[in-house]
Amino acid sequence: MIRLDKYLADMGVGTRAEVKRMIRQGKVTVDGKVEKSADRKLEAGTACVLAEGKEISYAKYEYYMLNKPAGVVSARSDRREKTVLDLIDSRKRKDLSPVGRLDKDTVGLLLITNDGALAHRLLSPKKHVDKTYYARVRGTVTEETVKQFAEGIDIGEGQEDWTMPARLLVVRQGEISEIRLTIQEGKYHQVKRMFQAAGMEVLYLKRETFGALTLDASLAEGEYRRLTDEELELLL
Repeated sequence: MIRLDKYLADMGVGTRAEVKRMIRQGKVTVDGKVEKSADRKLEAGTACVLAEGKEISYAKYEYYMLNKPAGVVSARSDRREKTVLDLIDSRKRKDLSPVGRLDKDTVGLLLITNDGALAHRLLSPKKHVDKTYYARVRGTVTEETVKQFAEGIDIGEGQEDWTMPARLLVVRQGEISEIRLTIQEGKYHQVKRMFQAAGMEVLYLKRETFGALTLDASLAEGEYRRLTDEELELLL
């Protein structure tokens, strides 16, 4: 059960103060009847709620797959930059967050949800969740590089800056190499720092998988969709 004012505020109809005003003004109906009590308790998902004639369906959790474009920051809000949440224009919830971060110039798979428990499980280092990236790298990636990454590599100073073992696959070798890298952690700028430590530079970086999720090939950069029931079941 949920209060009517919280129900409407959660769904982005307005702030708690704004929706209380709407309710007092008789602009909200519940199951076909005008409701002027903001503390009216509803069973979310069962009651039919209209605000100013528009039906407001309730979603406790929302789950979106976004193909993040370059130039957008992985944050809930930013005073100067466009954020990944600015791209989700069909969302109902106002409390969505990106699960983890992709650098501003990194593209690819980003999960966006308000399910905090799921986000915690996916991001916990103890869970060893795979994340696979495709990259174009300036420099020749060799079998020695593959071995370095498999053993862990120092990307800074101190023991805490050694990475966990990672799987590196060479797609194309040359002055500009193409690779796929699977890691199980998310240190700051980790993929870029790993290649920098090996004497190379990442020119392009795209995340293709995150746990059980694989980026939908039909999504252009900047496009998104809700997770399917099957995808959600795999994650949960």
